[in-house]
Amino acid sequence: MASTSTTLLIPSTSTQFLDPTFSSSSSSSSSSSRLLSLQSLSFSSTLGNKKLTRCSVSSSSFNKTSPISSSLQSPTTFKPPSWKKLCSDVAATLIPKITNHSPKLNPVQRTAATILDAVENAMVSHERRRHPLPKTADPTVQISGNFFPVPEKPVVHNLPVTGTVPECIQGVYVRNGANPLHKPVSGHHLFDGDGMIHAVRFDNGSVSYACRFTETNRLVQERESGRPVFPKAIGELHGHLGIAKLMLFNTRGLFGLVEPTRGLGVANAGLVYFNGHLLAMSEDDLPYHVKVTQTGDLATSGRYDFDGQLQSTMIAHPKIDPVTRELFGLSYDVVSKPYLKYFRFTSDGEKSPDVEIHLDQPTMIHDFAITENFVVVPDQQVVFRLPEMIRGGSPVVYDENKKSRFGILNKYAKDASSIQWIEVPDCFCFHLWNAWEEPETDEVVVIGSCMTPPDSIFNEHDETLESVLSEIRLNLKTGESTRRPVITEQVNLEAGMVNRNLLGRKTRFVYLALTEPWPKVSGFAKVDISTGEIQKYIYGDEKYGGEPLFLPSGDGEEDDGYIMVFVHDEEKVKSELQIINAVNLKLEATVTLPSRVPYGFHGTFITKEDLLKQA
Repeated sequence: MASTSTTLLIPSTSTQFLDPTFSSSSSSSSSSSRLLSLQSLSFSSTLGNKKLTRCSVSSSSFNKTSPISSSLQSPTTFKPPSWKKLCSDVAATLIPKITNHSPKLNPVQRTAATILDAVENAMVSHERRRHPLPKTADPTVQISGNFFPVPEKPVVHNLPVTGTVPECIQGVYVRNGANPLHKPVSGHHLFDGDGMIHAVRFDNGSVSYACRFTETNRLVQERESGRPVFPKAIGELHGHLGIAKLMLFNTRGLFGLVEPTRGLGVANAGLVYFNGHLLAMSEDDLPYHVKVTQTGDLATSGRYDFDGQLQSTMIAHPKIDPVTRELFGLSYDVVSKPYLKYFRFTSDGEKSPDVEIHLDQPTMIHDFAITENFVVVPDQQVVFRLPEMIRGGSPVVYDENKKSRFGILNKYAKDASSIQWIEVPDCFCFHLWNAWEEPETDEVVVIGSCMTPPDSIFNEHDETLESVLSEIRLNLKTGESTRRPVITEQVNLEAGMVNRNLLGRKTRFVYLALTEPWPKVSGFAKVDISTGEIQKYIYGDEKYGGEPLFLPSGDGEEDDGYIMVFVHDEEKVKSELQIINAVNLKLEATVTLPSRVPYGFHGTFITKEDLLKQA
């Protein structure tokens, strides 16, 4: 075991939070539909960074200027809007093509909507009296504090900067997150919220900020309905109430009150920039294409199927090979076989045929890894068992009798006949940070964070959650595996990345969020995988952040670059973007943001050069 040393750095920083109180909402709308076909139930993402280059982006006006307010949003720093004004504000922000698409409800639909809403409210109220919500589905827990949603923010230019933004940082930092538009009517998990992207643009010394909802089919219909009507995959699909919610959704579809065939997902987890497209992703749908405008604002182009080539969902952590610029992805199904499919796209967006990978049961595969020649697929112990809902439980289950394993498959395999499965007992990695080949030992090395209890994110446990940064070695010759913690001290490390210019190749450093106290992030760690040395950057008292994004600064050493991270000061109620030198972990610059940024999920950086190449 390598010895571990720790360096601790605490910067001086600042960041706006508003105490939440729910406000009610109601309205109605429609579209034709068919019965719900339940697909993937999860969330999150990874992406590839290109080397930084400098270029310019011209400014022009963009037609979407009015913000969409969440009906949950009600800060203490200003008077909550009345329901009538909130409806007016939301209606004013509807994109014309969406507004014109939905006809008004006929009398039968209006009656059906009223009855179904009343039935749902009574059913939820009755169930809650009998069975209080677990913490993992209680909205007062899941979206409390700075997890609480915010309204959209149109672009604000010329933000104040303390320190100096490095000249090589030219482009847009974008980060995804869950931001529910409406107050939950029953259970709600953090992962269930509507996707919102926060964007900070750097343009020759000028910095701007904007945040916008990703205009998913789900969000558009629920905004028109005035209430959440799509079942929430994690927070609501529990027990008999979950079954009833599915039945209600299907009934709404029969009356043309919802249209599920255009997508069910929230697009709140991952972001990847590939072949001129910024894609917002969650595992329950196709990606959504979002454009960064010339002014630094965000606009949803729509659901993206790669020009008709992608016919299934895609997990939120696709991988981009930094050498070939190909994109690799997985799709899993929780209802019907094949439960797992693998595919890739050439650098210009041409899709390969699906490779069906045989699994005995539907399994949560939130992330995977690539090497120079292989794709590494985890088949672990968190599985989907929909019949558990009939017995009153959650369909997301930890199967203690199942043996975790990793599948090694050639990246260009035509089918899965050559996949080699290697067991890794009692291992559940929600995220995998990198993998590479070591031919001298016939091993594939995987770096990931092993979580216990495995299903603790989804189901309530008395046991404290631990997320251990681990090195897993898969021997292709013997078919055996070893696993060891990379560092000796127990510290929860989740959400982060390696230098993505080296993804799939041997890396020395990994940058990960210090998720303590869970689920808050008190700082980030730079870990030397080879020695176990850990350097910690702590945000300070009552300051918390999220995923650290590593941005390479050029062709120098592996850690030459900068860390970008949103930080929120819960005492001063202010949010900011910090830029930290990744070599010495010294704060380089702080951008003061015009509004609160909730804690979120994953992000990426798009260079100015790539912004000009957007589709």
